Amino acid sequence: MFTQEEKAFKADHYFLILREDGSEITVNLAIFENEKEIIENYPEIAKLIKFEALGIKPGVMPPSAKFMRTMELIDYEPASDSGHFRFYPKGTLMLKLLEDWAEEIAIKRFGAMQIETPILYDWNHAAIRDQGEAFHERHYMVHVPYHPEKEFVLRFAGDFGLFCMVSDAKFSYKQLPLRIYEYSKSYRYEQRGELIGLRRLRGFSMPDIHSFCSDINQGWEEYKQLYRNYSDLANATGVEYAISFRVVESFYHQYKDQILAMLNYSGRPGVIEVLPGMKHYWVVKHEFQGVDSVGGVCQVATVQLDVEDAERYGITYKDSQGTDQGCVICHSSIGALERWIFLVLEKAAKAKIPEFPLWLAPCQVRIIPVSEKFNELAMQFANYFRDNNVRAEVDDRSETVGNRVRLAEKDWMPYILVIGKKEQESGVFSVNKRGIKDSFKMSPEVLIKEIRDATKDMPFRHLTLPVLISKRPIFYG
Repeated sequence: MFTQEEKAFKADHYFLILREDGSEITVNLAIFENEKEIIENYPEIAKLIKFEALGIKPGVMPPSAKFMRTMELIDYEPASDSGHFRFYPKGTLMLKLLEDWAEEIAIKRFGAMQIETPILYDWNHAAIRDQGEAFHERHYMVHVPYHPEKEFVLRFAGDFGLFCMVSDAKFSYKQLPLRIYEYSKSYRYEQRGELIGLRRLRGFSMPDIHSFCSDINQGWEEYKQLYRNYSDLANATGVEYAISFRVVESFYHQYKDQILAMLNYSGRPGVIEVLPGMKHYWVVKHEFQGVDSVGGVCQVATVQLDVEDAERYGITYKDSQGTDQGCVICHSSIGALERWIFLVLEKAAKAKIPEFPLWLAPCQVRIIPVSEKFNELAMQFANYFRDNNVRAEVDDRSETVGNRVRLAEKDWMPYILVIGKKEQESGVFSVNKRGIKDSFKMSPEVLIKEIRDATKDMPFRHLTLPVLISKRPIFYG
């Protein structure tokens, strides 16, 4: 949230909490540990302030670093640099579902055009270097064979290729706002001591939306629409998060009511850092800050209202008089997708009975035949679920039914079905639903409807592992 340079600038800043009723609480960082009202009534915001503004870091590894491996989702890649990961099939499915959701927001909801640009850029390109040096991040630098004088940088954000593309494009006020979406890997050479599981990585998957607007008013309308979409995503994953705004003082006073309306859309207060004047390329930005189970915080979705980069890259549009005008740019991103998986696992770690959001669960239904002679029946039902867009698998391993039920619970399986002769004759399952103590009877049609209703409007993909668990390799352990 803040670089060292920005922290030094804080003497001229002030912090407040904007509550749902529009009232404000001034935050005194010097005596924050005594701010009982904030700590007790706004625990997510208190964790955010301690972690980001005061630099109080948890001294323990978050449990997701263990879960991601034991659940066969994601693992460290020893053949790569630190901070780069391998994704097993289940983890790949979760990543792809989040990618689909980002695309849903960008293309279907927001009407953005999708592009693709390189990951490697000339560090001597004036605009790229100027922006990169102002970005306050560490970069991966690349030197090419036979040309030691050439220096390239791996993309650490989605601006470079897009801005170069748009600066070459011709468009007028009639095409504004011009909305463009890109999904790509990005790279930041974070310090090794900062690399903590999926909370902070060196290589990550980043969806970006940029809106090129005629003026601050059009940009602000784009900003608010993106905010609402990202709020929907955060609530759909069920993760714990706080909202932080950083805003120039004059802009805050002018648009406070609209900032409050955004916070009320999310159903929570926000922490506001008010800046006395322009210090960055934006006049307002906000971040959804995910809170893990050990008191750590990480940025996920963000939106920024940029009033400088169009001039830096020479991006203009023709106004109604045919005159070139500079754009206001609304930058936004759902955030690194790996961090969303991190926060989903951290939320599970806080729960008495850990679970995945149903739409993100690698498998939604596990079918356990009571004996080998019912394996074929189990496969028939699994295929029926698959045909109805429900992820199902069959545990045909040579374990007792009780052991296989326990293994399914260990895998956080949302629904466990045990089938045998009674189920064959009646067509009704004995169903164990995660978080509910007693089993109950349910037909496959009713179960499909329950799952489809619970995952309505969310992306769906099939799991690429074999349906029979006995046919799967063991990736970890």
